[in-house]
Amino acid sequence: MRDAMRIIQYVANISAPIRNGPSWKWHIQDPASQKLTWNKPPRSILVIKKIQDDRLLQPFKELCIFLMEVKEMIVYVEKKVLEDPTIANDESFGQLKKLCTFREGFDDLSDRIDFIICLGGDGTLLYASSLFQDSVPPVMAFHLGSLGFLTPFNFDTYQSQVTQVIEGNVAITLRSRLKVKVTKENRPGHPRAVEENGLIDTRCGDGLLRKRTSHYQVLNEVVVDRGPSSYLSNVDLFLDGRLITTVQGDGVIVSTPTGSTAYAAAAGASMIHPNVPAIMITPICPHSLSFRPIVVPAGVELQIMLSPDARNTAWVSFDGRKRQEICHGDSISITTSCYPVPSICFRDPVNDWFESLAECLHWNVRKKQSYLPDMEDD
Repeated sequence: MRDAMRIIQYVANISAPIRNGPSWKWHIQDPASQKLTWNKPPRSILVIKKIQDDRLLQPFKELCIFLMEVKEMIVYVEKKVLEDPTIANDESFGQLKKLCTFREGFDDLSDRIDFIICLGGDGTLLYASSLFQDSVPPVMAFHLGSLGFLTPFNFDTYQSQVTQVIEGNVAITLRSRLKVKVTKENRPGHPRAVEENGLIDTRCGDGLLRKRTSHYQVLNEVVVDRGPSSYLSNVDLFLDGRLITTVQGDGVIVSTPTGSTAYAAAAGASMIHPNVPAIMITPICPHSLSFRPIVVPAGVELQIMLSPDARNTAWVSFDGRKRQEICHGDSISITTSCYPVPSICFRDPVNDWFESLAECLHWNVRKKQSYLPDMEDD
């Protein structure tokens, strides 16, 4: 997998400004020039299927058999997928017993997978991203869910499309992720737990636990909200160590360009193409008429903490998962990750994005104004 990823990362390099005599020129890379090329044919593939959706059983079965018998690939699936009673009790799914399985949080897939196929909606792509905390294999997403903004492929022609990806030379979008570190104070009564589910305890010289840190890779957004409390959320927002504002409202969304079309768009933010290197900060129902969403450069480091005079705690979630409470003394650090998600395009990054805006979000859909004929002078 890493051999293939070197090609991707090389293609994605951002060109530096070039000085030509007394003037400076900046070369802007064409997003359509980002291509996936294999150093060697891919051999192992991870298939992510939306859980508890019987409509996907037949496509899942067809795809896995095609990959194993026709393409002679090693296919990985999540163990709980094969434990689904519909699959386990149906003899027609017997061929799927040859599949390799893994368990989330227990098995490391980082060096086993060459590329990923998702069957379902946008949530399957977010889940695939969460399985890889470092380098992510290229992801091919089939639209078999509800919205499908991030899933451009139609399953009707899956054989030819998968074959094209295996042969290489397909367009990709490098979707940036957020690298998040949550640091929590160790409070009386909290168990002195060792590492579990990404939670790492830091010990002081006396051997007592003082702080606990956890790390996440986030594809869409980090959401900090007021949780069940009826009080306003009151959190301080720092940028590169400097306090830039205090958020008073229902909360704040920190999102990637990919996440700009998700919760952030519903909260009134602009939609940003995933090739734009940026981080979006969007307030949720701010108690201020002038607090508008802003975009900051991808390289900055954001930090979110409860304000000293906050009346209540806050809650944070990462792509809608791992929800947890944030108390006084805790902090959330956010910056752009160096491990993006290489998303395989149906056509190219620009056309796919505008197609999703039109088909999924009905962007700028309006009944056209009728033609007004020229009126002759009386």
